[in-house]
Amino acid sequence: MTRLARNGAGTPVVPTGMPLPFAAVSILDRAQSRQGSPEAESLHHVIARAQRAEELGYRRFWVAEHHGVPGIAGSAPAVLAAAVASRTSTIRVGSGGIMLPNHQPLVVAEQAATLGALFGGRFDLGIGRSLGFTQAVRSALRTGKDESARFGEDVDDLLAFLDGSAPVTARPADAGRTPVFVLATGHGVEVAARAGLAVVVGGPALAEEAGGALELYRESFRPSRWWGRPYVLASLNVAVAETTAAARRLLLPEARALASSRTRGSFPPLRAETGEGLTDRESGYVEESLRSAVHGTPSEVERALADLQARTGADELLVSGGAYDLEGRARSDELLADLFR
Repeated sequence: MTRLARNGAGTPVVPTGMPLPFAAVSILDRAQSRQGSPEAESLHHVIARAQRAEELGYRRFWVAEHHGVPGIAGSAPAVLAAAVASRTSTIRVGSGGIMLPNHQPLVVAEQAATLGALFGGRFDLGIGRSLGFTQAVRSALRTGKDESARFGEDVDDLLAFLDGSAPVTARPADAGRTPVFVLATGHGVEVAARAGLAVVVGGPALAEEAGGALELYRESFRPSRWWGRPYVLASLNVAVAETTAAARRLLLPEARALASSRTRGSFPPLRAETGEGLTDRESGYVEESLRSAVHGTPSEVERALADLQARTGADELLVSGGAYDLEGRARSDELLADLFR
């Protein structure tokens, strides 16, 4: 895929000739663990996938932040992003995202500035406002509802530390060079628009009936030194295979784990799944997860993604979703890359 250039305002310059109607296609890997495998192995799989994504022409490779989740090994995105960046050379590496309620904005700014300086400006700073999944995790992080409520103020402080306008400047000095993205849910859309930042939307915000969130973002957007115009990344699970059934099987383990988190309060490691042995309630959640994803043969996925872009006007596709079948996931990454190269 053609590498995106940037104009002086930080806005990506869209290349031409891409079959899929996105300026770029990227990957978000949550470092999900697999039943029967060491958690450390999951982190090494993340690095290997990033290296392959670079070869295939993906624009970005992001990692996430989750704490105390049995099925996810990715708890320290700044550390994991550094490992990924050290083993790649051209793909942009980032956080999708670092949760500001869990950290002091100055520390996040220092991490971003350091990663940007170490890796030639390849680091993307994605930030969010989610709290820990359980009360025990929130207590361990020493966070509460107040921290989430002050997300807008934290974003303002973070940007000031990065661009040097705060009483304290994050070192090494970043001068606002690191692109900043907001994982937007609810209030996050308004914060991103006011601060002039790119926005990452998934779930309900991508649904047709919730299109008002993106409209609000675009109408309220204020150009900034980070982004000269609104920029939207659409994030959703995508699986591509030679058959529709095979693509569905790739998504099934994560859908089952999500159902478990909603019915039993715990997201477990991914395991080989047939879809059998589910309660009616779990089956409902599994089907809900699958409906919110895009999966199928290359032609089916191409049509679905073109429709998504036409409906949302998203500039970039951020592919998420874990799989127990690593070979199947690697093949899915290849088949999707064939659609945008």
